[in-house]
Amino acid sequence: MRTGISTVLVLLLATAASAADRITKEQFGSGGRTRTYYSYVPDSVREEQPAPLIVFLHGSGRNGLSLVEKWKGLASKEGIILAGPDALNKQGWFTTDDGPDLLHDLVDIVSAQHPVDPRRVYVFGHSAGAIHGLMLGLLESQYFAAVAVHAGALSPDAYAYADAAPRKIPMAIWIGTQDAFFPLETVRATRDALVQSGFTVQFTEMAFHTHDYYTRSAAINKEAWAFLKAQALPADPVFTRYEVRR
Repeated sequence: MRTGISTVLVLLLATAASAADRITKEQFGSGGRTRTYYSYVPDSVREEQPAPLIVFLHGSGRNGLSLVEKWKGLASKEGIILAGPDALNKQGWFTTDDGPDLLHDLVDIVSAQHPVDPRRVYVFGHSAGAIHGLMLGLLESQYFAAVAVHAGALSPDAYAYADAAPRKIPMAIWIGTQDAFFPLETVRATRDALVQSGFTVQFTEMAFHTHDYYTRSAAINKEAWAFLKAQALPADPVFTRYEVRR
């Protein structure tokens, strides 16, 4: 009889742990709109030990889940909180709708619910999300600790923001040598412009790799986390607000 009770108890505990260790779909308010994000918080995260947070910016036609689910295994092992918002328009990120205020509001809501280390909030983006991530790193260089992206580049029009950034935020870029959407010379130009403006850029050219992040996500994520976890803000985060003209 005792064996049966013990077995039931073990099964109940396993079910509870499984339910807790999952990605959840959440909503929050930002800019007068209801926005959606996907969240993952490992069971290992404890109140007494604030954890790093990665904010994800998905590619065109995707949603926040597409990146969070690819990072879940590594996050569980490393104790990383994950949050992947949906762009207002799934085809891309726009500063007017998805600018710094959106991510600031998201970080605030996640931090109110979970123990986030404010000096270790990072951005990871792919494709359209990579473009947006690089730009947000320039606009909020004193708020995010570091930015890592796969397959993205800045428009030359954005280079002036690099010169104006008060902190030369560490950035890392991964690009396939056979990426049909972001030619190698375009991404190299982004790297060169950032370096010229005083940024430290970890730049990785992946031989024979295309635009496809998902089939090689495990290797890319491992390298990206090795880069991100070594970075932290030297002081408490400072968020810069901008006037948005629609």
